[in-house]
Parts: sequence; structure tokens; C-alpha cells
Amino acid sequence: MILVTGGAGYIGSHMVWLLIEKGYDVVVIDNLEKGHKKAVLGGKFYNGDLKDKEFLEKVFAENDISAVIHFAASSLVGESVQNPIKYYYNNVYGTLNLVDTMIKHNVKKLVFSSTAAVYGEPENIPILEEDKTQPTNPYGETKLAIEKMLKWMDIAYGLKFVSLRYFNVAGSHPDGIIGEDHNPETHLIPIVLQTALGIREKVIVYGNDYNTKDGTCIRDYIHVVDLCDAHLKAMEYLEKNNKSEIFNLGNGMGFSVMEVIEKASEVVGKKIPYEIGPRRAGDPSILVASSQKAQKLLGWQQKYNSLETIISTAWKWHSTHPHGYEE
Repeated sequence: MILVTGGAGYIGSHMVWLLIEKGYDVVVIDNLEKGHKKAVLGGKFYNGDLKDKEFLEKVFAENDISAVIHFAASSLVGESVQNPIKYYYNNVYGTLNLVDTMIKHNVKKLVFSSTAAVYGEPENIPILEEDKTQPTNPYGETKLAIEKMLKWMDIAYGLKFVSLRYFNVAGSHPDGIIGEDHNPETHLIPIVLQTALGIREKVIVYGNDYNTKDGTCIRDYIHVVDLCDAHLKAMEYLEKNNKSEIFNLGNGMGFSVMEVIEKASEVVGKKIPYEIGPRRAGDPSILVASSQKAQKLLGWQQKYNSLETIISTAWKWHSTHPHGYEE
């Protein structure tokens, strides 16, 4: 059985769907603070929190878990700066409880959802796994703290992990059955599509004076299904090689904010209104990761890496679920 933490969230729910489709038995943990029960398309569901040790003990005692895919975390950069205690408590302490319970129950394989925010301001583009890690916010800092913790857990207890560092996840299940539903929504593509639906008046573009081709920030977008496929391949890698590893996951080429708005206008068939606002503090001009290592060692290949495909699948979800799972 595979345990997915945060399995009612955006990425977690797509992971649960993929595992079930591939024939795995799945156990799902989510506290439903941000996740949606309706997004969980199968498996055995537990409503609870990783900070609750008794709850975790119960889940592991009742199920024969062989590996864990760990998404559960607080993940808003701005909020992490304002409320670092929440981020250390949820992310670091929650993961410590999870790992402690895993070791007690002799579960020695963990795929960890990290973030490219561990790099901070990048020295190189595209970013490589061995580049310097200097997070510029508590969210990235807590994920890096967990990666360092996992290294020592491996040395002491033989807990093998794959840590996956990625940027902007986007798109949705190609059939539009599950998708992205955050409150508040902070991701560009859903914001652009909500504007197309008239839920928002306009998109605010934070700065158009960056040193990029059109002056707007360039970001790496990766399709959620491709991302989940990488988690599956990471789990298979642990099964086969029993060796801890860190991988970046990205598309290797970035798209600017204006490119996203223009491509979304094409996909939905109408102009999407936007306004140029001031820059946001701490926004690097370009963030793009290299996935060559993952391609080589995991045999990972993206299927949905064109911007049009990413936006089209997202539109399929948003246009049929304008208010997310609250329909």
C-alpha cells in the first residue's frame, strides 16, 4: 500500500488518481484545511493531521504501508514570511512525526515533495541540483530543513528518500474530472482563467521592467500529470535502487507572464484583461530548472510540456468548475 499525505490537495489528488489507475492500493491522509474530499477519487481516506502522533500511529497500524509520497505542507511564500511559526510547525514538525512513525513501522521509502524555492535567487539558469541552496523565505527554508533532516534519517535508520524540487505546477487531469482549487488562489494560470470567466476583473502583472524578452517574469511551468508521473518513477527508483537522491523537475524552458496571458487568450477565444502593477519584493526575473538528471536516472519524459496543453487542460477544469469543488 502507498500512503499519500496531502492527498486531497491539488497535486496529491492527481497522484492518488494516477496510483489507482496504475493498480496500487492507496491510503490518503489530509486534514482538509486546504484540500477537498471531492478531489479524492479512491483509496482509503483518513481525515487527520501529521502533527497528531496518535492519529499517524493508527493509520500505520491499520494499513500495510510500503512507501510514502509526502505532499502535506503549508506552501504560500507570502504567508510563510508573515507566519513562520506555522510553517515550521506544519512542515518540519509534521514531517518529523511522519518519519518517526515510518521508522517505528519499518517503512523505509519516502518520496518528498520539495520545492525549487530551496535555491533562493538562482546563480545559474537553468538551475542544477548541485547549485547553492539559499532560500529567501521560510517556506523554502522549511523544505530545505526537511531535506537535511532526511539525509540524517537515511544515515541513522536507513530511510531512503527521493526529494523532488519543482516550480509552478499547472494544468489538470486531461478529462477535467479534478483540477486546481485554492482559496486564496495565488497561481498565475488559474488567476488568468478566472479572469476569462469573469470571476476576476483583470490580471495584475507585477512589473514589466525585468531583464526578459517582454519585461515580465519568466517561470517554469510543469503539468500536474507529468509531475505525478515523476513521483511514481521516483518511488519505483527507490524500490529498485534503494538509494536516496534529489531531482529538479521543470520544463527546461520558461514562459513569461505575458506569454501565459496571450496563450490563455488564444485557448479561451477572447482577450483577457490585465493591468501592469508594481514589482513584488523578492521576485527573481527568471526561474527555470534543468530536469536532465531526472530524465537520465528516472527515465522521466514529459507528455504535456507545451504551454497550450497546460492551459487547455486547466481551462477544461475551470470552465466546467468555475467555483472549484463547491459546485
